[in-house]
Order: sequence, then C-alpha cells, then structure tokens
Amino acid sequence: MSRFTAVTEEPHKRFHKKTAVLLTNLGSPDAPTAKALRTYLAEFLSDPRIVEIPRVLWKIILHGIILRIRPKRSAKLYAGIWTEQGSPLLVYSKKQQAKLASLLAEKGLDHAEVFLAMRYGNPSMKSVLEDIREKGYQKIVVLPLYPQYSGSTTGSTFDAISRELINWRWVPELHFINGYQDNPHYIDALATSIKEDLDKHGMPEKLVLSYHGTPKFFLEKGDPYYCFCQMTTRLVVEKLGLNKNDVITTFQSRFGKAEWLKPYTDETLEKLAKEDGIKNIAIASPAFSSDCLETLEELEEENREVFEHAGGEHYRYIPALNDRDDHIEAFYQIIKQYL
Repeated sequence: MSRFTAVTEEPHKRFHKKTAVLLTNLGSPDAPTAKALRTYLAEFLSDPRIVEIPRVLWKIILHGIILRIRPKRSAKLYAGIWTEQGSPLLVYSKKQQAKLASLLAEKGLDHAEVFLAMRYGNPSMKSVLEDIREKGYQKIVVLPLYPQYSGSTTGSTFDAISRELINWRWVPELHFINGYQDNPHYIDALATSIKEDLDKHGMPEKLVLSYHGTPKFFLEKGDPYYCFCQMTTRLVVEKLGLNKNDVITTFQSRFGKAEWLKPYTDETLEKLAKEDGIKNIAIASPAFSSDCLETLEELEEENREVFEHAGGEHYRYIPALNDRDDHIEAFYQIIKQYL
C-alpha cells in the first residue's frame, strides 16, 4: 500500500510549476584550447543536419583529417575573443536568460522559469532537459535564438530535444518556436540598433547585412533560410526608410568546396572597395542573437582586413542585439502567448 500511495502522490508533488522557458543557442567550446575544440567540433560536425554526406565517408574525413588539423587553428581564433567570463556567446546568452527571467517576474509571470541550453557543448541539452524533468514542469516553451529558421540550426535543435523527450514516460505540453524573422518586435530592435549607429556615425555608402551562410543545396531541398534572410532585410530597410539600393544582403562563414548561398560577404566587400570605389561601409549580422566567433573575429577583424586591403577606408561593425532591453522585450513578445 505504501508503494501505491507514493506513486499516486508523486505527480502532485512534482508538477508544482507550470512553464519552463528554454532558450537555446549553438554553443561554444569549454575553453580556447585545441583539446576543448576537438571535443566541441567532434559533436558539432557529427550532426547530420550540419554535414549531409554519407556517414561512413564523413566519419573517416572528420576523424582522419579535420579533427587533426582544425582544433588548433580554431583554438587560436577563440583565444582572440575569449573573455574572463568565458565565450562571448555563452556570456551573452546567460545575460539574456537572466534579463528575460527578470522581465517575466516584472510581468507577474512567476510560474515560468527560464532555462538555457546549448545545442553543442555546455550547458548541454540533455542535462538542462533532465533538470526541467526533475522539477516537474507541465509545459515547455522552446525559443531557439536563431531568428531565421534553418534545418541546420533550428531544425537540429528540434532533433536534439526530440531525442531526449522520446525517452520520457510523461511528455509535457511542448511549444517549439521555429523562427521569428518577421516578428515586429525583433525587427524594431534590429532597426533601432542600426539607427543608433547611423545617428552616431552617419549613413555609410553601403550598409551590409551579413547572414550566416548555408550550402546552396539546402535551399534547393526546400530550406527556407535564404528567403527568411531576405525577408528580414526587406523589413529592416522599410522600418528605417532606407533606399534599398544602399543595403546589401550577403552570406558569410562558408566551409568546404560546395557552393554556398551568395553573394559571399568577403567577396562582396572586396568588390565594393576594389571595383566600385566604395570607401565607407557599416556591417551588421541579423542572424546572430549574440556576438560570437563569427561576428567578433570574422566580421570585426577578418572581413575588415579584406575591405581595407582592397582600398576601403572606413569599416564599422554594428554589434549583435545581445542583451539589449528591446531584444529581451522581443523575446517576451514572441513567447508570451504560450505563457
């Protein structure tokens, strides 16, 4: 009888809060070292959503070549952006988590608790979901912090969550937000951040909006990411009242020999300076909710060198939205209907 009583009382003891809000992002290595990068890249590049070639062949390439060469190089790049608190992406993500939690409390939504998980690395999806499970939440609202859906980011996040939930005896109510590329509050925050830069430094000859690239065949297979990036650019241009000819959408961070989404950011910057005589540009990356290696090293440093080496003179990077108050407000507006 005591066993039976324990089982029947367990749900009443465990399901004491209603909603877990789970913010997710890509992730970072635990340290800017070759060893930590090897662990991180092994997980990242083993995801079939990231590299879509036959598994047996890719496993040989990954472990026989890439993981022997790339970790050391990547570690140097991470070391250049590392902070005392750790990886910028993780630092900003934790600030976003804390500020969203404070905002929900201000709104009187004390029944909701904000969690943070990374698709690769730590805090891991598995460990955070297990924490949510142990605390007995009745509902999970998942907000992947990728404004524009792609199978390689948001889709992969869904895969990881599904793999965990499939093992749960009792699955909570689940709301998975698969993108917010045209959400008016996100567009407002993005446009405001750009306007602040333009008000301070003036309108450049060209404003470049650089999004993370994906292989072109993703688009050909039906991935809407390219279209969503174009949508975000159009809405920002309209919000700011800019001439659309003064704004260029490009794609960065390509890897491997396959053709990726074009135009490429680095080639565009070189052409603007070398062939078009453009001397003054500003660049932002709307696809990134937090500054990270791809913005702080690739855009802020590497692509600046490309532009200036080709004859450009004034190059400025507009930071990601990070933990801006209007960005956190956008998060709230996106999830509030599920709370």
